[in-house]
Amino acid sequence: MKKAEVVFIPSPGVGHLVSTLEFAKLLINRDNRLRITVLVIKFPHTTETDVYTKSLPKSDSLNVINLPECSLPPNSSPGPAMNALLEAQKLNVKEAVSNLTTREQHGHLAAFVVDMFCTNMIDVAKEFSVPAFVFFTSGVAFLGLNLHIHNLFERDNVDSTQLLQLTELAIPSFANLVPTKSLPSAVLRKEYESFFIGYAKGLKNADGIIVNSFEELESHAVHSFSSHPDLVGLPIYPVGPILNPEPKTKDADDIINWLDDQTPSSVVFICFGSRGSFDEDQVKEIALAVENSGARFVWSLRKPPPKGTMIPPTDYLLSELVLVLPEGFLDRTVEIGRVIGWAPQAQILAHPAAGGFVSHCGWNSTLESIYFGVPVATWPLFAEQQTNAFELVTELKTAVEIALDYRVELFGGPNYLLTADKIEGGIRNVLEKDGEVRKKVKDMSEKSRKTLLEGGSSYNYLGHLIDNIMNQISN
Repeated sequence: MKKAEVVFIPSPGVGHLVSTLEFAKLLINRDNRLRITVLVIKFPHTTETDVYTKSLPKSDSLNVINLPECSLPPNSSPGPAMNALLEAQKLNVKEAVSNLTTREQHGHLAAFVVDMFCTNMIDVAKEFSVPAFVFFTSGVAFLGLNLHIHNLFERDNVDSTQLLQLTELAIPSFANLVPTKSLPSAVLRKEYESFFIGYAKGLKNADGIIVNSFEELESHAVHSFSSHPDLVGLPIYPVGPILNPEPKTKDADDIINWLDDQTPSSVVFICFGSRGSFDEDQVKEIALAVENSGARFVWSLRKPPPKGTMIPPTDYLLSELVLVLPEGFLDRTVEIGRVIGWAPQAQILAHPAAGGFVSHCGWNSTLESIYFGVPVATWPLFAEQQTNAFELVTELKTAVEIALDYRVELFGGPNYLLTADKIEGGIRNVLEKDGEVRKKVKDMSEKSRKTLLEGGSSYNYLGHLIDNIMNQISN
């Protein structure tokens, strides 16, 4: 039997590649009639994706092709640079797909699945006369927000300057009015406007959008896509939660051993994702809050990159750590906490000792916190994290607030210093043993596990998606 060939195009870099590969595995494990080829686009002179692609088990159903490297225009900012790289790769994608379709052992080309930032590749899918689905790595409510604001910009001639004059906004995928300060920078900053319009328009060109979320979590948002006139007509497939695996390391063993000695739900985990870091003043406020709260803690503290660069944070040397923390902090807290660099996040959240999570509210971290049943204290930094923080606290009630409007601008600093008393309050609240938030998270944790099993909503949506793909080769 010939298989249905599905071409996946993740955006450059590791972040979206890992979740794309996890989704690819989910599809082929569900239906052996599918064959997936992942076309990997690399940033020039980087090898970070190789670790993941080389570790994949050899399989007839999953094939990875590294596309030839293309050079970037010099000194371009991230949005235009990404667009230029993707445009330059269109010819390579066409050639790779043509080769797939001419080889006898391959199946019938049935569909493209493109990352949310690679929607210009939908043009290539159209040339091959197959549908293109977008893989959206944020939530359904945020997807609806993008589409609604695109309508405001394009249909109603609103611009970012006018948005900033509003205090809140009615958005169909949210049950509550959304404060303007909870919108992402991409829709509030004039210089990002053309990038946002192109990106959101690309989403609307898709034949359907696969979302890493699940209906039980975002029921209002999911229903808005079948009930609101602005959203009806764009099929969505919430098939999550798709969690990223993480490598086990020696460092992880040390911290897990320490957690083994702590009582259940007693430890607050403080971690801000792969790009989160703070200057010395903010680090001292966090340290003061942690110490004053008396809570047991694991704190992933990273060293900021040089100003004006795009490189991710790195780990401090011990000699540097002593200088950025208040004098004597490590000695005074040695019995109750650990300050570490990179953190094995999923392993820590899965540990029974984890009781709360001070988080930047990236969507992967949000799904992990829900899956493992650990309440979040919100502290957003970039991208759509302010919107996620608002959704968690106000819509889903699975988080407590440290801040909703804290924001770090690209190549700029944060908008304010978050004081120790505010942080301490969040730590105390998130560790509350019998709070409503903890009950809600535990309930949603059970639902997040059941939704992927037979009869669950994500299981069913995945089935609908596979039916649509298979229909392409039977027509």
